[in-house]
Amino acid sequence: MRLLRPLLFTALAASCGVAFAAGGDAVPHGLLPTWAVPQSYRLAFKVDPHQKDFSGHTVIKVKLTQASDHVWLHGADLTVTKVRLTDAAGKTTMAKYVAAVPHEGVARVDFGHTVKPQEITLAFDYTAPLNLQLQGLYKVSHEGEPYAMTQMEPISARYAFPGFDQPDYKTPFDLTLTIPDSEKAVANTGEVSEKPAGKGWKTITFAKTRPLPTYLVAFGVGPWDIVAGPDISPDAYRSEPLKLRGVAAKGEGHRMQHVLSETPSIIHTLENYYGFGYPFGKLDLLAAPDFAAGAMENPGLVTFRDWLLLLDPDSPARYVRGSFNVTAHELAHQWTGDTVTTKWWNDIWLNEAFATWMQQKVTMAVHPEYRADLDRIRGAQGAMNNDSLVSARKIRQPITGNGDIMTAFDGITYQKGAAVLGMFEHYVTPAVFQKGMRAYIQDHKFGNATADDLVDSIAHAADKGEAFKEAFKSFLNQSGVPYVQTKLEQKDGQTILQLSQSRYLPVGSTGDSQRVWGVPVCVRYGVPGGSKVSCEMLDKAEGSMVLAGASNPTWVMPNADAQGYYRFGMTRAGLAALGQQIGSLADTEQLAYADAVGASFRHGDIDAADALAALKPLAASKTDDVATAPLNTFGWIWRNLASTEAERAKLVAWAKDAYLPRLQALGYHRKPGEADGDSLMRSTLADFLGMDVKLPAVRAELLKQGDAVMRRKPDGSLDYAAADPDLLGAALGVAAQEHGKPVVDALIDTLPKTSDPATRNAILAGLASVEDPALVERIRDFALSKAVKVGEMAALLRSDRDTAAQRDAMWTWSVAHYDQILARTGSFAGGRLPSLMGGGGCSQAEAERLQAFFKDRLDQAPGAARGLAQTSESTLLCAALKQKQDASAIMR
Repeated sequence: MRLLRPLLFTALAASCGVAFAAGGDAVPHGLLPTWAVPQSYRLAFKVDPHQKDFSGHTVIKVKLTQASDHVWLHGADLTVTKVRLTDAAGKTTMAKYVAAVPHEGVARVDFGHTVKPQEITLAFDYTAPLNLQLQGLYKVSHEGEPYAMTQMEPISARYAFPGFDQPDYKTPFDLTLTIPDSEKAVANTGEVSEKPAGKGWKTITFAKTRPLPTYLVAFGVGPWDIVAGPDISPDAYRSEPLKLRGVAAKGEGHRMQHVLSETPSIIHTLENYYGFGYPFGKLDLLAAPDFAAGAMENPGLVTFRDWLLLLDPDSPARYVRGSFNVTAHELAHQWTGDTVTTKWWNDIWLNEAFATWMQQKVTMAVHPEYRADLDRIRGAQGAMNNDSLVSARKIRQPITGNGDIMTAFDGITYQKGAAVLGMFEHYVTPAVFQKGMRAYIQDHKFGNATADDLVDSIAHAADKGEAFKEAFKSFLNQSGVPYVQTKLEQKDGQTILQLSQSRYLPVGSTGDSQRVWGVPVCVRYGVPGGSKVSCEMLDKAEGSMVLAGASNPTWVMPNADAQGYYRFGMTRAGLAALGQQIGSLADTEQLAYADAVGASFRHGDIDAADALAALKPLAASKTDDVATAPLNTFGWIWRNLASTEAERAKLVAWAKDAYLPRLQALGYHRKPGEADGDSLMRSTLADFLGMDVKLPAVRAELLKQGDAVMRRKPDGSLDYAAADPDLLGAALGVAAQEHGKPVVDALIDTLPKTSDPATRNAILAGLASVEDPALVERIRDFALSKAVKVGEMAALLRSDRDTAAQRDAMWTWSVAHYDQILARTGSFAGGRLPSLMGGGGCSQAEAERLQAFFKDRLDQAPGAARGLAQTSESTLLCAALKQKQDASAIMR
């Protein structure tokens, strides 16, 4: 699974038996050799979703640039029955397929003779199972009807067909699907023909694709609803209308009209930004009945978790907002990821960070009320929590095996990457950054690119030299969060802000804080009658900034507009002075202030009482993101520090005073025409006050709604419409906590009979709220059953672990059921397994038992090693902070 030093390949050979091919070259555990390059693919599949297996015929044209008696490629769980090699002269011979390293999906084709450099054709006949772990070509069901569909990213195309399964090999694909007459098929491109293929079968041929890597090949087979959306009109960058369709499970297509109506504005905004028209001919949005990721950017056939696309007029506000944001993200990928593709997985941020960053620009342009500017900041702050770990990935993390590929799709790649892009965009100005981005797309369209290509393009547009490039790369090539500490001084009649930087490390960290970035530091400071912003590139351990015209005394917000990816430290007096200015700070800066308070608490600079006092004024904000910003720090104190009834009562009083009046003003039901921010705030506060701190008044209101849902309708079904759609999950949760087994029985019974994804999510939330130990164990057993989709399991298994006793129970259960968990989730979720089993821990004993259990199991799931390192480190840091903080401070 890992790249080994050359001297260790022999040892690997002894364990695998396949370290060297006939030609003497070593097994490629990472990049395939460059002397065999695919030129094109013809893929033919015979698929019946009702069956367990499918068959395939794959033809690959391969350019050999050196003589060889074999080629390396990828294939996993494929039963290859025949391989034919055809040389440039048209001579065909039989070859042999060898599963060289099955658990990595590395295969070899032995020619049986040496072939000179030329273009050859390899044709494979094979069968394979329809995957049950949501990867490759996999099988799912909806309302009892089976569907077959694909998820190839990152390295799962090898489960569907033999090929060169890495992103730098982009070729055209020709696809044909032979399927039962009763089924429908969709794919990356449009259908060009349909012909009978024997009794009960038909063959559908699709148009040749643009050059794609294997991970973007996509298709689906089943009794789909396929509904037309509005044509996306031509514009300055595209001369023809773009056909738009929605694809959903049978009976669900009518619920896609909302997302289809929003899509044209997204496409036009992206085309206007990049100055380049949508290049993939047609666009289908598919709501998958079960899906491992949130969504996937396959060109021409973008796939989503169903609840992101299937919307009704009364759908929860978070689903409506989430639908737009995720759609914008995936469509942004059509340019950054699909048109221009990362060359290797160490640069996957070129796909994901850019789609995250661009999605926020699209959302701000089309739906400014969704406040994507605040989403970026909160996302960056969440990434900073992970980035504070010694075990954190770099944005450009070297790839040492499949596990590093699997775990590259995290907050560092997405949210940190987007924040770093935003920071340097702000530094060079948005117009200059856009110029660089347009050049980057044009220079590499339908090809591949690296981080250096992007940085060079931006630097050229900004007329910046090596110092700028090094500053940018300092955030890409090293992990960690810059910690910019500030101190005001008066000297010679000037106000000077002294700056120093190090790596932010929380209490208990074993990391080295001596690290330097090129940080574009922008500060807002007080001047007579208002404020002013000053910026400086801090690329050394220490620096200073003259605050021209500053009032005396003045105040400083060390991250103006929260544009920088860094945390800031201040003296107690400086933090207090900044707190006095809360009302004059922008929403973005109030979020930066909240993060600074939380970071100071985790750094051991302030105690719980100081932190809560500093955060409480934010609760009065009219902006929901700002008002709820204190909940993260409050939640840690509530779970890990407060242990006596008096301490809990003090925290309940804080929460009640800060938030109950706001919830009461909002009420417990959505008002006609209310802003979606109010709906989101109602949901957040009801969940916090009713489920976390358990205020009786809030629980009573939620229980009314939960009980109303549980009063069955005449047909015997639960009356979900009796609860506010934004509160349904919390209402069911309170009902389950209060009434126990009868509610749990009813929810477990009704989930398999419920196809609506939003309702299913609410049922899962209700079950996940149960606290009775016996019922919790029953719910965990239920999570392993077929009634719960693979993509839904975590919703039940991550719950009920706030206390040490709850975590002990989860640990005992998960150890006993480890093999079943692994069998259902498979290698795709390997990096998350340690957190799923032992996440939320706060003691050395919990970290030690996690290490002991996984020590000999790391090779069972790619990515588990990194997941183990990060979960263990988080557990130890929690324990260190708990020991550092004095719980009695809560009582001040």
